[in-house]
Amino acid sequence: MKPPAAPSPLPQHALYAAIATVVAGIPPGRVMSYGAVARAAGFPHHARMVARALAQSPQALPWFRVVNHQGGISPRGLNGEDDLQRLLLEEEGLEFDARGRINMARSSWQPDEQTPPRRA
Repeated sequence: MKPPAAPSPLPQHALYAAIATVVAGIPPGRVMSYGAVARAAGFPHHARMVARALAQSPQALPWFRVVNHQGGISPRGLNGEDDLQRLLLEEEGLEFDARGRINMARSSWQPDEQTPPRRA
């Protein structure tokens, strides 16, 4: 018996463009998780691709508004990037708890949401 064929890879240009559209829409003072971005872009179960796309994105894209599902900053292994992300989020009014996490219940955003950013 022949093994099932591997699924065809996603067209990266379509995936990356969809991710960029979602991330560009995150308002200041709000965040989304990698998984939430993947779902909103139409590619559920591709949170790691969101991270990869953001690593290759232009700096104009607000990449720093995407955090892990716990509201934390995922380590990148690049000098200063984690500190920069936290600084940029704090400048937008987001607060981190003692564990280095943002309150996702208060600060997460969904693309269909029309509410203004919440202030701490």
